[in-house]
Amino acid sequence: MQRRPPLLINTEAIEAWPAGLLRARSNLDARLLARAHWVLRRKRDGRYLAAVLVHGVHAMVPRLAREPGVEEALSLLHAPLARPFAATLEEQWLALAGLQQRLQQLGLDPQRYADDSGLPLEPEPCLLHLAGHDRFGRPLWLRRGAAQGWRRMRVHAAREGVALDAISGFRSHAYQLGIFERKRARGLSVADILKVNAAPGFSEHHSGHALDIGTPGDAPAEESFEATDAFAWLQAHAGEHGFQLSYPRDNPHGIVYEPWHWCWKPANG
Repeated sequence: MQRRPPLLINTEAIEAWPAGLLRARSNLDARLLARAHWVLRRKRDGRYLAAVLVHGVHAMVPRLAREPGVEEALSLLHAPLARPFAATLEEQWLALAGLQQRLQQLGLDPQRYADDSGLPLEPEPCLLHLAGHDRFGRPLWLRRGAAQGWRRMRVHAAREGVALDAISGFRSHAYQLGIFERKRARGLSVADILKVNAAPGFSEHHSGHALDIGTPGDAPAEESFEATDAFAWLQAHAGEHGFQLSYPRDNPHGIVYEPWHWCWKPANG
């Protein structure tokens, strides 16, 4: 029987990762990860919070019970339908209310930003599928259709002598908010940060449908990608696999030209 790819269970504050995909950061981590099925990981900064073992939960931080979202994440892991292939989670998305509140705390009006940029708020999926690994060896998480499309497209390109690799895929609201918080702590204003980082919640990467694509030997996420055989191949064939270039030159969102950023568009929308 064919083994299905691992899943990432996503909640507002915490991600539940298959333990075998995480890197140990200490000898204690290594011992726990070797025995664990899942690891709870704080989305804002990637901190490992707890290892879920056969016979219970082992805290990896002090005062685990005070961590926001721990009970929710554990309840999903313990629910029979959420383990391991939760059809009930496949079409669910996280609520946006918490994100909007945190944007306002940053001094950002979500509606005004949406009007100015023409970009919609992007909810996060509750379930993501492993689509392989990116150029840096990190697990690449995407929605199921995008993951399948990426794998097929990469094989198609390889058969025609073109090498594609992924630079990044899914990124959470919390991760993006963490970037803003760290930069503000260094003294940057929100206006300055927005010159180089999209407002949290408005990136296609949050949807699990978008990925940044590169080719070996070319710098990641640079306009030079436009001159590669890989980009020419994508222009000719990406649409066959459901992918579209999101930010061409002079796009209506005011986003800089990104020849590396491609988004899978579901057939029904």
